[in-house]
Amino acid sequence: MDVDYAYPSRLRSFVYTALGKRSGKNYLKNSKIIARMINESEKSVKAFWFFTPTTIPDDEILMMLDENKHEIALHVATNAFKELEALEQATNRQISYYTVHGTQRLVMRLLWKRKLSQAKAPIPADFPLKSFYVFPTIGLDVLCYANPFHKVMEIVEQGISKGDVLHIHPDWLFQRGTVNHRGPYYDVLKTVLGVDEDLRTLFIRKKSFFKMAQDVMEYRRDFTPTDAYLKKLADRGIDVYTFIERKWSSHPLTLAQASPCIMTQDNVGLLAVKTYDEWLTLIGKKTRNMIRKAEKSGVKTELVERSDKLAEGIWKIYNETPIRQERAFPHYGAALEHVKALVYCEQESVYIGAHLNEELIGFIQLAFGESTAIIQQILSFQKHSDKAINNALIAKAVQICAEKGIQWLMYGRIGNHPSLDKFKENNGFKKVVFPRYYVPFTWKGLLAVKLGLQREFKDSLPNALKSPLFPVFNWVSRNKLRLRLGRTGN
Repeated sequence: MDVDYAYPSRLRSFVYTALGKRSGKNYLKNSKIIARMINESEKSVKAFWFFTPTTIPDDEILMMLDENKHEIALHVATNAFKELEALEQATNRQISYYTVHGTQRLVMRLLWKRKLSQAKAPIPADFPLKSFYVFPTIGLDVLCYANPFHKVMEIVEQGISKGDVLHIHPDWLFQRGTVNHRGPYYDVLKTVLGVDEDLRTLFIRKKSFFKMAQDVMEYRRDFTPTDAYLKKLADRGIDVYTFIERKWSSHPLTLAQASPCIMTQDNVGLLAVKTYDEWLTLIGKKTRNMIRKAEKSGVKTELVERSDKLAEGIWKIYNETPIRQERAFPHYGAALEHVKALVYCEQESVYIGAHLNEELIGFIQLAFGESTAIIQQILSFQKHSDKAINNALIAKAVQICAEKGIQWLMYGRIGNHPSLDKFKENNGFKKVVFPRYYVPFTWKGLLAVKLGLQREFKDSLPNALKSPLFPVFNWVSRNKLRLRLGRTGN
């Protein structure tokens, strides 16, 4: 680790480097995150930390850098002997190795108080430390700038097997540098170290001016975030974290006290599953007739294995029409290779296929969790809409859940799509309301929550306003798709 700069903010780091000062807030924040990750790793790791005069370790990080896994070293910025003396004095550690800070930009040379002719600080011939450049290194932040995750992991694993050293700068842990071509390497580092498994299913998205995170498994399992978990999220630059209380299946949450939680109401469509025959008696006669109609039309439903054939069938359904239920269909135009990747990547779900004369004409993607199965997708050919395919697929999903002892079948939310809501209700799904919590970590997150920006616009509207606006939402959705297809020439 070449610890060039002290703060996640580049601008703040430049200012404090120029002034030769430091402030306690967020000082060496990324370095402390990396140190914590290394300490939590069960793998055999040795980390060499090369500090400059403006990144001298404080007491907090010194306590993390025990000598079993860490070694403090010198990143020479201007005056090698003077900086070595200062680092040894501040850390009370024996320093053995050095690297040299360098820059091609004249402004940065002035920032580091070097001569304009000096891209790097000179190292005296009698300098007592050993150069770390004798070791072969892999620039991880450089690799992560232009390469996908799987390619970086392939290079890294090959390098580690040969004894190469991973070279990183803490400032690029989460951010991207377009000027010096460095990219965020957190995902690769946590995979290499085998840590932060509790963040493996975390999904982070950018909403206007803030970043919001939630667990993609939140509907499948009960989860109460601890103070340590929330601190980990805050350290990773997230502005708002949201989580739910699965009121239908869990005990009341005991919420963490370190961060304030703001509660709103959310909902899902849920079907209580006991037996298949009981479900048939609960749904209306019209729905039962639709299921029988599918059978008489020759529609057969069954669990299907993942395969290229399944992916090709789904791809054909995706690309049948750009408009479904009066709205733009987001998967229209998807490439076959993209659909194959989607089919093979989600290993914790199963597919139920509806076939007519061996052709896939509809499918459900069903994910299983704690006491709950979730319909992630249900789709069929519109050209076969007279065969009640979706009713047959729902019936098969209920039958499978009953056989597996799954208590609840979940089908999205209720309230933002009248025709789909009616279909859900006809098949026995009811609207179940539960608490959704938001934890703001930053001033941006707090502002977003106070303004209600963390919620989808449609969810924040009262029903009296929402219903008349559904045609408008549909119209906007269709025209955005037309514009996109026009730009791509489809």
